[in-house]
Amino acid sequence: MLTLQSDLHGNHLLGALPSHEWQALAPHLELVHLRTEQLLCDSGQRIHHVYFPTTAIISMLSTMEDGSSVEIAAVGREGMTGVPVLTGGETMPNRVQVQCAGFAYRMSAQALKQQFARSDFLRRLMLLYMHALLTQVAQTAACNRHHALNKQLCRWLLIEVDRVASNDLTVTQQLIADMLGVRREGITEAAGKLHDEGLIHHSRGHIKVLDRKGLEARACECYGLVKREFDRLLPRLRQAETVE
Repeated sequence: MLTLQSDLHGNHLLGALPSHEWQALAPHLELVHLRTEQLLCDSGQRIHHVYFPTTAIISMLSTMEDGSSVEIAAVGREGMTGVPVLTGGETMPNRVQVQCAGFAYRMSAQALKQQFARSDFLRRLMLLYMHALLTQVAQTAACNRHHALNKQLCRWLLIEVDRVASNDLTVTQQLIADMLGVRREGITEAAGKLHDEGLIHHSRGHIKVLDRKGLEARACECYGLVKREFDRLLPRLRQAETVE
């Protein structure tokens, strides 16, 4: 059980809670370690738990009948999984799978629904997050359709380092290819060019961002648009907290 509100600050949503809201949620939160590729909820399955990542990254994946999949959103310390439970849904429309191992707070979906019904602040907080998440999903779909792979890769890498607050990523080229729904050879070529330009260093199972500004300059506008929405979210959360 959590004893200090500062324990929650690894996750932005939990960290935005005023004291009395934190006290209501804390008994229901359990810190868990998530493994890479761990399946948290499959498409069509009932949502039993929601997760608030602190160091893990969780992917929301759209899966096809032939077994192929593509990432539609990445959730890290800025957010949570299981949003449909707050909008009246009981099941996930997409697969929820751990992309990068790390820690997250787990909470039963039922407990969150009860707190959501009782708390005006929590409802405002979650609605702001849903808005930003929907922006990410929509922009990811547009990016995958209209932008070149090298720009998609830059966007993806920038989002990942934002989610974990680190320039070091433990990730394979095959995983990136799976997330973007492309062939691994395309990722190998695009990552190689970024490596040669001194923007990243990549080795087996590891990528380090060396020049963030250079990566941002080569990314498409989709990264900036999504980031601005999340940046716009956080000040509004802090303002809401002062009102409480």
